[in-house]
Amino acid sequence: MKAVVAYIQPFMLENVVDALRAQKIHGVTVIQCEGFGRRIDGKTPHYEDPAVELGYAPKVKIEIVGRDEETHGIVQTIRENAHTGRHGDGKIFVTEVIDVVDIRTGAEGEAML
Repeated sequence: MKAVVAYIQPFMLENVVDALRAQKIHGVTVIQCEGFGRRIDGKTPHYEDPAVELGYAPKVKIEIVGRDEETHGIVQTIRENAHTGRHGDGKIFVTEVIDVVDIRTGAEGEAML
């Protein structure tokens, strides 16, 4: 199992979620958050939005846990539907998930997905 965590622009959320639903991807968690990145030079914070000065830029965090064979499709769907071509489009992280446990039933493993 893999966990896919993506940070995207808030205005791209609807595009991404609609595309995930069309791909029959379920179990999506969405969290409103804020953050900041760095310029390519690695030194200066960069924001294309002039309203964002020396603070945090709004982002949306999307979390999905899926089977290994679903991961590539999930990542591609997010990337294609969150892409604007501008700085701040976001990042996608993929990590291993060791186990999953259902709180209500105590059932464990990939069958919980």
